[in-house]
Amino acid sequence: QVQLVEFGGGLVQAGGSLRLSCVASGRTASSYGMGWFRQAPGKEREFVAAITSSGGSTYYADSVKGRFTISRNNAKNTVYLQMNSLQPEDTAVYYCVQRRSGSLYSIEGYNYWGQGTQVTVSS
Repeated sequence: QVQLVEFGGGLVQAGGSLRLSCVASGRTASSYGMGWFRQAPGKEREFVAAITSSGGSTYYADSVKGRFTISRNNAKNTVYLQMNSLQPEDTAVYYCVQRRSGSLYSIEGYNYWGQGTQVTVSS
């Protein structure tokens, strides 16, 4: 069984930064791609970023490209999401996910999800 636990959410003013962390336990996390999704109130869950198992390739939603950076430390089984220049529209619950197969931009591409961490950006 895989467990994903997120840390680092909170309240920040527009223009500020936050770093989310996700610690994976269970099957060897370093063998799998990882990612982040988010869900704002009244909206569908959406892809934010993904990273391959080695960390050699990263992928971003257009809405966060240039502001967010995904990275990982396989020795610590941890994935990070550095979020800079945060805007009110980034307010959402952020979920850490582990890859299964298929499209990395869709929910179906992931089979393990964390419980989520709230990020609130005030204007």
